[in-house]
Amino acid sequence: MQSSSVHTGGMLTGIRIVDMTPIVFGPCATEILADLGAEVIKVEAPGGDMMRNSGAPVQTEGMGACHMTLNRGKKSVVLDLKKEDDLETIRDRSLSGTGM
Repeated sequence: MQSSSVHTGGMLTGIRIVDMTPIVFGPCATEILADLGAEVIKVEAPGGDMMRNSGAPVQTEGMGACHMTLNRGKKSVVLDLKKEDDLETIRDRSLSGTGM
């Protein structure tokens, strides 16, 4: 899992959000929740989020400006939800609160 600038403090501190949204509106909403202190975990498929290459790459391929902006302050994990093991991982850990 990667963490860039995860915020601490705020009215949503202690709340975990599992972000499985692929396009602008969902990531924008969860970006705001992260700004308010929630722990937001972005779940991406093995091929990466479809927004990864939107906008010119900042410095690294697959890290376009839109992706970097909409996913700042979030942790990320790659899971293939078509595989039973990964599906169980998200069920168990997101519901139990033990982390990803």
